[in-house]
Amino acid sequence: MTTLDGITSIKDLPIENKRVFIRVDFNVPLEEQQNGSLVISDDARIVEALPTIKHAMDRGARVILASHLGRPSHPRKGSDAKLSLEPVGARLAELLGIEVHIPEDCIGDAAKKVVYDLRAGQVCLLENLRFHPEEEKDDEAFAAKLAELCDVYVDDAFGAVHRAHASVHALPRTVRECGCGFLLEKEITALGKIITAPERPFVAVLGGAKVSDKIAVLESLLEKVDALIIGGAMANTFLAAQGANMQKSKIEDDKLALARTILEKAREKNVALVLPVDVVVADNLHSPEGKVVAADAVPEGQMALDIGPKTIALFNKHFEKAGSVFWNGPMGLFEKPAYSKGTFAVARALADSKAFTVIGGGDSAAAVKLAGDGVAEKFSHISTGGGASLELIEGKKLPGIEVLRR
Repeated sequence: MTTLDGITSIKDLPIENKRVFIRVDFNVPLEEQQNGSLVISDDARIVEALPTIKHAMDRGARVILASHLGRPSHPRKGSDAKLSLEPVGARLAELLGIEVHIPEDCIGDAAKKVVYDLRAGQVCLLENLRFHPEEEKDDEAFAAKLAELCDVYVDDAFGAVHRAHASVHALPRTVRECGCGFLLEKEITALGKIITAPERPFVAVLGGAKVSDKIAVLESLLEKVDALIIGGAMANTFLAAQGANMQKSKIEDDKLALARTILEKAREKNVALVLPVDVVVADNLHSPEGKVVAADAVPEGQMALDIGPKTIALFNKHFEKAGSVFWNGPMGLFEKPAYSKGTFAVARALADSKAFTVIGGGDSAAAVKLAGDGVAEKFSHISTGGGASLELIEGKKLPGIEVLRR
């Protein structure tokens, strides 16, 4: 279900002077400096959580924040010191202008002492939930230990709601007062609009590396869209399925039959399935520049690494008349300047369109920020959760959302 039915917003929860556990998604990228310290390279997920945190503080809640960070190889500290949330707590303190208390663990006496000492409006950030393997196992005993810390539960971690983990699924089942934060509310509303009542024509743009990653999304979108645009390495498999020799381009040979089936389904449903008509090719991923060729005329020994100018113009025709657009996945190897033009052109075209535009997180969200000043701000919604947004588009019920319905 992609509506807020049965889910209470934090603004309607009784949080004054209560211990409020807010599950956030602070799984931010960290870069190690020469001196060994870790610096956050993109704090967008922290910034997105600020409205909910500030609302709780302003209403006198005792705010307990919890998140995972990375995938620890061993429980607790030791080799996982680099996945401590301490750098995140430091950045959060800067953004809020207050001290953020960080216990050495997320459960047990250390956490209890910090949490029970909080006064109204104060904030603590629990240590990485995934230092305990029970978190990813949706362990009820672990959730019960987290529940000892709080009176009210709020989920504002859209990037984690598709996973049945203890802090997302088992915990809210044990807390009487539950609801969603402003970020989760915004995500459900925007994606729900795209899924349940999109303005027509509804255009979906899918890119990225693999067809196999997006089979369910492709099949689901064929039931909803007026046009399905495919770029990136995904498009190579579809072009090969139509008989093009893509030479050294990345292709999923075991998905060629599936690609033909999807092409046939699109014809049956009168959905315009749009593929590149020209591509930028080079002889390897590290070539400093490429050349434009027709999509069905890739030279021997070359590989397609971006969409070409004629393809950009073709895609733009669909964007100009679209009422709604959902985009997930880059159009090429956008991390390298020589092969970023297609992805950035799509970003700018969608930013300037009159459509309701939603980016489904992941690399597309990262690319939009690199596409130029002011581009990201023009999108109707940029999701903070790639996996979660795709599963919602597929029509799945996400455990972290459904558990909040009362």
